[in-house]
Amino acid sequence: MQTIRNFFGDLRVLAAAATTKPPAADDINSFSLLVEQNAKSYPDEIALICEGEKETWSGLNARANRVAHCLRSNGIGLGDCVSLFMQNRIEFVVQIVAICKLGAVAGLINTNLTRQQLTHCINLTASKKIIFGEELTEPLNEVREDLTLEDGRDYLLVRDGGHRPAPNWSVELDSHDEALLPTDPIETRQLQIGHTALYIFTSGTTGLPKAARVSHRRMLPAAGMSANFLLRIKQTDRMYNCLPLYHGTGLMVGLTAAFTVGASTVIRRKLSVSAFWDDIRKHNCTCFVYIGEFLRYLMSQPESSKDRENPIRSIVGNGLRPDIWKAFKERFDIERIGEFYGASEGNGGFANVFNKECTVGLGIAPCKIVAYDIANDEIIKTDQGFCIEQPDGEPGLLLIEITQTSEFEGYTSEDATDKKILRDVFEDGDAYFNSGDLMKTVDVGFAFGRKHYQFVDRVGDTFRWKSENVSTNEVGEIINQHNDIIFSNVYGVEIPGTDGRAGMAAVVLREGVTVDSVDVQTLSEHIADNLPGYARPIFLRLLEDLPTTTTHKLQKNDLRDQAFHLDKVTDHLFVMKPGDSVYSRLDSDFYDKIVQREVAF
Repeated sequence: MQTIRNFFGDLRVLAAAATTKPPAADDINSFSLLVEQNAKSYPDEIALICEGEKETWSGLNARANRVAHCLRSNGIGLGDCVSLFMQNRIEFVVQIVAICKLGAVAGLINTNLTRQQLTHCINLTASKKIIFGEELTEPLNEVREDLTLEDGRDYLLVRDGGHRPAPNWSVELDSHDEALLPTDPIETRQLQIGHTALYIFTSGTTGLPKAARVSHRRMLPAAGMSANFLLRIKQTDRMYNCLPLYHGTGLMVGLTAAFTVGASTVIRRKLSVSAFWDDIRKHNCTCFVYIGEFLRYLMSQPESSKDRENPIRSIVGNGLRPDIWKAFKERFDIERIGEFYGASEGNGGFANVFNKECTVGLGIAPCKIVAYDIANDEIIKTDQGFCIEQPDGEPGLLLIEITQTSEFEGYTSEDATDKKILRDVFEDGDAYFNSGDLMKTVDVGFAFGRKHYQFVDRVGDTFRWKSENVSTNEVGEIINQHNDIIFSNVYGVEIPGTDGRAGMAAVVLREGVTVDSVDVQTLSEHIADNLPGYARPIFLRLLEDLPTTTTHKLQKNDLRDQAFHLDKVTDHLFVMKPGDSVYSRLDSDFYDKIVQREVAF
């Protein structure tokens, strides 16, 4: 019976997706209007829960209105940027709703930024004000001299339970202040869906972060896709969200998806693996949003008889790798996994609306996978200069066509925007967004005739060794299967006198396993038995913690730069010497031989 229900549910989803007309840019709708509508429809229902505090939809709306009227009286209006620098909490949501109510743009600053990057993000968006949490006073104070904001006027402080006097360069902002009007500002009813709602910053892995424009027209369909097609939730559901709300997944695919149907959300400042399932049970959450290695952290915990005793029905996110997909779903009794693929600045993506295994789903914008030369880091083209589409199952570079219904809104920098667009790709005059990712099609069985896709690697992460392409994700999944390993991060490093890049894996040992007790013999055998020679890492680096970004994505840049160099690495290093079958410690004598090109790998 469940299979039949799922079939007809999928059929309805497919029909809805095929017949839904994209909103026109001048339609009246916005992120903040969702809150006003929910305040009218579900005034006394819980909207948000965080750290013991609860807020209803009517209360959230009234608090946001007070802040909006305050901002308006201070000159903020349509198109103005107000930077928001605050950790996950109810006040963060209040502030972003308030900013958007006026048609202003919320510049969502990564709470981990300091000094140059923090200064850059505030100045790049020409912010007229910055609303900051009391918990982030010190890093903001450090960069004030480099900003164009005025002391005593443009720095708006939101309390975080502290009782110290506000800095004399700030003005306190209180969403509970009854002297401020709680009524809906007229601007919200005039906002067009095509107006910019947010600036979300890229990670800045190459250079300083770029500010991606995100309109309500992108934000609301992404949230609707998450709520109605991936999670399939309704007003009575409750979402658990411990992802940073300054990032698109936590905000759009998570929080705004709950807003779309009027569901409540439990917010946590950051992921706590030990508290995760207790929080889920305590608040009776029926869904949650994930990203990157988050689920791998949960899988690394000791199994418990209570694992399947949780109210979660569906989850949504990206980065769930095939090696733990089925195991996670079975261990925690998850009915639906709504894996998706997309970028904050992208013009399209993929969504697993049919609950298939190990896939990011079907495309929601026209796309092509084209031949790519990994060794030379360039697209392969015909003699006429056009791209070559890859056959089914073959990995290649993902390009998403730019059309009227899949617009690329770009960055605040016109130059940065132009660099992401490829023109005359298959014919003169066409244009595509360059995703920078390698993808391939996969066979998932019956899927109403729709192609499904799987993420392979980032361009630059896949590398060439021994004239073969090595996928870092695929190698990492194999290494993760060893009993002593929790996680591994695989990347290519340069060895003097060799062509291409040699494999290196930074690994984290399971709790209780030490450098002295790790079973190097069986780890070496496991790698040799399950990976071809060219894909086996030459070097291993044993870490206490696996470096990730603040959105839980694996961070490779520093690891790749430090490589196996003893003067840059304080962790334990191992090497597979030519002719050996077991990894041994990398000492200074053998390191010198490598650098002097005396070792033939």
